[in-house]
Amino acid sequence: MIFFLICVTPVVEAEGTVGFGSSALGAGGMFVAMITGVITSLVFALFAKFSFFKQDSAIPDFVRTWFDQMLPIVIVVCFGWIVVLINNVNLYQIIVNIFMPLQGFLNTWYGFTFMCFLSCFIYSMGISAWVLTPVGQPVRLAGITANLAMVAAGTATVASMNIYTEGLVYCTYMWVGGVACTLPLVIMLIRAKSKRLSSLGKACLLPSIFNINEPVVFGCIAWNPLLMLPMWIIGIVIPLLTWFFVKVLAFAPMPKIQFELWYCPYPISTWISTGSFKAIIFLIISVAVASVIWYPFFKAYDKQETEAEVEARK
Repeated sequence: MIFFLICVTPVVEAEGTVGFGSSALGAGGMFVAMITGVITSLVFALFAKFSFFKQDSAIPDFVRTWFDQMLPIVIVVCFGWIVVLINNVNLYQIIVNIFMPLQGFLNTWYGFTFMCFLSCFIYSMGISAWVLTPVGQPVRLAGITANLAMVAAGTATVASMNIYTEGLVYCTYMWVGGVACTLPLVIMLIRAKSKRLSSLGKACLLPSIFNINEPVVFGCIAWNPLLMLPMWIIGIVIPLLTWFFVKVLAFAPMPKIQFELWYCPYPISTWISTGSFKAIIFLIISVAVASVIWYPFFKAYDKQETEAEVEARK
């Protein structure tokens, strides 16, 4: 925390009052917090086995630990003090500039699609999309922060607003039932001929309504080629469809408020985010397209499981 606050550089806001820039402590400072956290962890790792005391010292362990941790703390703080405050190196701006191309990339049609596809791709292999949060979340927060500023200033346009935001990806149009729009698949599973799949679908329905799809992903999608492939296809098609309807046609409106309760059921979250009937219409189109993609693969998987259950009963 000390290293981070040194990097964002305290300033005198008024006579006798020291403060910090709000942008540094908001969305813009998340990348800086990540990097300073990594540097601090590396320094602590280097001194993990160092101790001022011998193993047979009579000093209590908690006292020894307290003293031993003072050295890496001093090194980290002194590093920040010397680099930022003595040599006037703007670490904050350097780190932000390094990550700015990432923000620009993820708000292009190809960057937006790539990130959404990557979430579906790793998820289909049993790796939760949450692992991408350190990379995606700062960009999404910076994106909605910029959008809200443009809305407040009256300069917001479809072309200027950022599409890669938490609200749009997880709460407005795309991931109904969770990443890869799995609610249609859960409904199909309920009507499956296979008793196992039907039971799984019933168990997954309530979580899926609240956009929690770990049960269905780990229950039948992960490492299952028959359902991994449609998950990948959806990870490409739905983002491209969203970009087309939001950015190109400007049919579906961009969210102009910060609504990030991803567990709020669709279409309630869509209406709260946009207040638009056009948004609901596009949501229906998006779910319909995802359903068409899921259906033939679901039928093949259901047939396979049904035959296996018949064979097991013989």
